[in-house]
Amino acid sequence: MIHNLSSQNSLANHYLAQLRDVNVQNNRLVFRKNMERLGNIFAYEISKLLPYKAVETETPLGIAISPLSDTKIVLCTILRAGLPLHQGLLDYFDEAGNAFVAAYRKNHKDGTFEINLEYITCPDLTGATLIISDPMLATGASIQKTIESLEEYGNYDQLHIVSIIASSYGVKQMRRLFPKAHLWMAAEDDELTAKSYIVPGLGDAGDLAYGKKLQE
Repeated sequence: MIHNLSSQNSLANHYLAQLRDVNVQNNRLVFRKNMERLGNIFAYEISKLLPYKAVETETPLGIAISPLSDTKIVLCTILRAGLPLHQGLLDYFDEAGNAFVAAYRKNHKDGTFEINLEYITCPDLTGATLIISDPMLATGASIQKTIESLEEYGNYDQLHIVSIIASSYGVKQMRRLFPKAHLWMAAEDDELTAKSYIVPGLGDAGDLAYGKKLQE
């Protein structure tokens, strides 16, 4: 199922516009904060799909019945670009377990690339709702390899894939590979270049959030 925040007007569009804006991107603090804010919004929207049950809550004057969820949540992000988005989700799912994956593109001279995973840490996923965040869903290769690598940590019940901007190609890939997953995005961009960059996109989210890295 696809959930596109830009399909209706909300503050999410404001934060996304600032993330895209070259005149705002030079402020790393604002860039990270806007990613975090979108993470907050994604978490709130995802929470609507969780199972709830009536629980009694004692007040100073009596008993209130509150619909609460005790769903086991595990948040996973791909380092380093996903950290602000992950924090935004964690702000709301504050009792969640956390998984981290170090993945990067290894580029070849012919223009192709492969995804290398160098590090992964994850709690038990058995029976969990797994929420994987990565700011840019381009080809979907990083998400695919991450999900496949998490299989040894247990069988999760529900999968949510969260990105700020997704390419149409990446969306199709995720729907083909993980048809039961919920796909969340702030916007979907049609164009994907030969080097697998999303257009208009917003650039390199990791560099914009934390500074440029040395290229191999």
